[in-house]
Amino acid sequence: MTKKLRGNIMLLATALIWGLAFVAQSDGMNYVGPFTYNATRTLLGGFVLIPVIALLKALDKHGKSDEAPQKKAPLRTTIIGGICCGIVFFIAGSLQQIGITMTTVGKAGFITALYIVIVPLIGVILYRKTSLKIWLCAAVAVAGFYLLCINEGFSVSSGDLLVLLCAVFFAVHITVIDRFNAKNTDGTLMSCIQFFTAGIMMLVCMFIFEKPDIDAIMAAWLPILYGGVMSCGVAYTLQILGQRHTEPTVATLIMSLESVFAALFGWLLLHETLSLKELAGCALVFVAVIFAQIDIKAFSHHKTKAKENRK
Repeated sequence: MTKKLRGNIMLLATALIWGLAFVAQSDGMNYVGPFTYNATRTLLGGFVLIPVIALLKALDKHGKSDEAPQKKAPLRTTIIGGICCGIVFFIAGSLQQIGITMTTVGKAGFITALYIVIVPLIGVILYRKTSLKIWLCAAVAVAGFYLLCINEGFSVSSGDLLVLLCAVFFAVHITVIDRFNAKNTDGTLMSCIQFFTAGIMMLVCMFIFEKPDIDAIMAAWLPILYGGVMSCGVAYTLQILGQRHTEPTVATLIMSLESVFAALFGWLLLHETLSLKELAGCALVFVAVIFAQIDIKAFSHHKTKAKENRK
């Protein structure tokens, strides 16, 4: 298995876990406030990674890791990366959670998915070239998200603006991860530091803006458990590790399948119906993601070589 394929599989698994997390997130908000939900699940995600980090270090020490030995970045760089990612994650996650309470879920899903266009725009600002193929894939995906998510008239509310800001910061989050991955930081440790950084900030906001109730938190134990262990501990770590082998613009397209998986899980678990328009939206997003993986130059080269062999 190539590193690129392994990275893509990790990002696909991330999108799948996040898609199911949408159900948990919606259920959790029936019991607790946005900062309470985010703080508990994010801190839980950090604690879950502590034994994972210890296990990985033990494997490296005994030479049983299947990873090729590489020169790691200094610990200080990993810590700085985790803190930077945590701050951006805190802002993005808080804006999304608050914005969802002020707008419809469909509109929130569509607006959040706009990070697939924002990431290449940030790349242009940072002098990173983005191919025409990726721009076209992003445009097709946006059209697909519109068909999938928007069922009512599109008007802009304060909640929509908050979710749009959330999409900007999620795009920044992806870019920051890419920057620190380029320095070969410890991905699992950076993810753990990220969660404790964001979780502590969310915890402070929880006590300032909300009145946390232990009974309400215990009532929401299942969505918090899934959000902490799977959505945070597993998925965000897979995102950091997967982005090591996938360029940011392609990574955003793969992870944007989160909205498609959310719709599919809603259909499977919550018995929600998918209209023909919504199915067409899902299809457009899948086509955009698959086409983004195709190496057109390599395909043309193999086609030309095949013609030469026939001659």
